[in-house]
Amino acid sequence: MADGQSGLQDGVVPFLRFGPSPNRVTHEGYQRWRQTRGTFIPAPRLSLDQYRAMSPRKRGLHDLHRAATHVNLRMQETPMSAQVTALMRSRIQNNALKQTPGTRDGLMINGGGYQGKTETACETAAEFEDFWRDLHHQLNPNAIPGTRDLFLPVAYCQTPVKATPKGLCEAILDFYGAPHAKTLRGLIRNVRESLHAHCTTALLMDDITRLKMHREDDQDTLDLIRDLMSLNVTLILIGVNIPGSGLLREGRHDPRTGQMVMSPAKRGKSYNDEAATQTERRFDMINLDPFHYDTPRGIATWVNHLAGVEDQLRLFRAAPGMLIDGTMPEYLFRRTEGIVGLLKRLIEDGCTKAMESGQENLTINLLDEIPINLGNIPGRDAASGEIPVLKDEAKAAPSKRRKRGRNTVFDDQGGRPAADV
Repeated sequence: MADGQSGLQDGVVPFLRFGPSPNRVTHEGYQRWRQTRGTFIPAPRLSLDQYRAMSPRKRGLHDLHRAATHVNLRMQETPMSAQVTALMRSRIQNNALKQTPGTRDGLMINGGGYQGKTETACETAAEFEDFWRDLHHQLNPNAIPGTRDLFLPVAYCQTPVKATPKGLCEAILDFYGAPHAKTLRGLIRNVRESLHAHCTTALLMDDITRLKMHREDDQDTLDLIRDLMSLNVTLILIGVNIPGSGLLREGRHDPRTGQMVMSPAKRGKSYNDEAATQTERRFDMINLDPFHYDTPRGIATWVNHLAGVEDQLRLFRAAPGMLIDGTMPEYLFRRTEGIVGLLKRLIEDGCTKAMESGQENLTINLLDEIPINLGNIPGRDAASGEIPVLKDEAKAAPSKRRKRGRNTVFDDQGGRPAADV
């Protein structure tokens, strides 16, 4: 077996990442992510006979490459994410082309946890940045002669769990690596200078619904966000259940456009109704919904997505239609409620178990042994709805879940015992 067939070279493991994953809350991490996204090369497709003909070491490395493939499934566009991408792309580009001063309209991306809001927004912003950088020949058009200000068309930050105007300013400045002033006035000035000096066109603020709007600090933070819209930058706010957060007045979802239609103001009902009205006028909001399984079109869209996932898997005994035939689509929908992030989690763990056990395919019986237990995930605020609660998983008692399969045992040379496959 030639090394080229296994995707490996002597002494080189190209699919492994060295060091921590890029952290997008700093400009270094964001640029590293932008420049390397989509570069992962999945494991080659080998037959079981080809695999068995490899040396033990190469079999072990190929298994590692397969495992890396299953946890690095490419992001697939859905009809829901396509709506978000189209509106966000046009909003950023239109604002970037405006030459008159004044407030730039923003965009809110709403949806439940694990529905791909952040990845969809970041990917759309990265595509715009690729285009914008190429348009400007990778040079900062605002650069002052004799200086070396970085060209950062897109900035990304996460809203602090307990948001304050000072905390939000510091989160933005941390992206640029800029110093923190001691006073709020100084921090706001530093933010303004950083956005201008780096020619930032779009500012993404994630987890915006950590603003609860029942505290004075939260309202002051929202006032600061609205103020930033006058800096010729497009604000993209990403959050869970934005209509229920108090950032906007009560609204209803328009299924034709995916956007929210705001109801007339109800005097005396909102803590700060005038502020909510002002925010509503400056932002459009669009939903990133999960899949649905209650119409023929919804079912067909879900099955098509599963087919795309199945095509990426590298299990030796995976028959065509493994994820889309029989009752499997309905089962996967019931387990994940159509949430793409949870489907990815279940498939990842299922592939690991299928490889460890030697089964090498996904079945309902195998997936039944795998709970989707999100627990307390670092960086996610459960109180803000960032961790979804699945009805099916809540009903399943831990005692009904069988133990995970045994771990694979490799020999001295890193190979898997032949009995496993």
